[in-house]
Amino acid sequence: MTAQVIDGRAFAAGLRARVAEAAAAFEREAGRKAGLAVVLVGEDPASQVYVRSKGKATLEAGMASFEHRLPTDTAQFDLLALVARLNADPAVDGILVQLPLPAGLDEKAVIEALDPDKDVDGLTPLSAGRLASGLPGLAPCTPLGCVMLIKDHLGDLSGKDAVVLGRSILVGKPVAQLLLAENCTVTIAHSRTRDLAEVVRRADIVVAAVGRAEIVRGDWLKPGACVIDVGINRLPPADGEAKGRLVGDVDYASASEVAGAITPVPGGVGPMTIACLLRNTLVAARRREGLGEIEI
Repeated sequence: MTAQVIDGRAFAAGLRARVAEAAAAFEREAGRKAGLAVVLVGEDPASQVYVRSKGKATLEAGMASFEHRLPTDTAQFDLLALVARLNADPAVDGILVQLPLPAGLDEKAVIEALDPDKDVDGLTPLSAGRLASGLPGLAPCTPLGCVMLIKDHLGDLSGKDAVVLGRSILVGKPVAQLLLAENCTVTIAHSRTRDLAEVVRRADIVVAAVGRAEIVRGDWLKPGACVIDVGINRLPPADGEAKGRLVGDVDYASASEVAGAITPVPGGVGPMTIACLLRNTLVAARRREGLGEIEI
């Protein structure tokens, strides 16, 4: 058996095209563009790349992009004041504060200061509570993208056994809640789980999000399982390499011989994150304008 490759880039491109169509319809109905504000504090190179790509994708989708770049030595008070202004700005439908923040800034306090109705990365306690309670809200982008890819491959997920490796508030816990909402039977596994390979082996769906390079081997998997690899890890450089290659939390070579379908790293889950960020911004904009829900 050779697993089908789940092409996150292709799915994300389709999602972004659908968002662009819906964004144009929103502009006609609301008389303004949906707006996403991204806040970057400091000079972290990876964060700068992410912010540039998010701004570019926002404009390509026909939305308004508001970038706020602050110096590394920005005070907590000033960052919270900016968040308060964005909360109150009628042109802004979504707010994303790029993490991690520089040392000395309280990420938890900044996240809690976000208006949950503009929390397009689904990180506030109220957003998490809405997700857990099955209430309308904004789900975190990466978990939402994972479930979209799974449903696109498997269709109806009712009754499927799902194992989520990882219990972070960023991926593990919210993806488990989203799978529960799809009527899966969900197990959250982690570093203290006994007989981890046996737990994984019974799953129809495996979502790996532990941040440990290639921990999930092919012999851990149930034949035909759908495997979603959220991890992104850089291995030490081999002889002759300038830098090590990027790998996921799943050993792709062995897993692809057992799984029914698998996401590659890179090119799997990663492209879905920005696409779902755009989707969440449009959902938030429509809710704020009282225009009702649409399927995107």
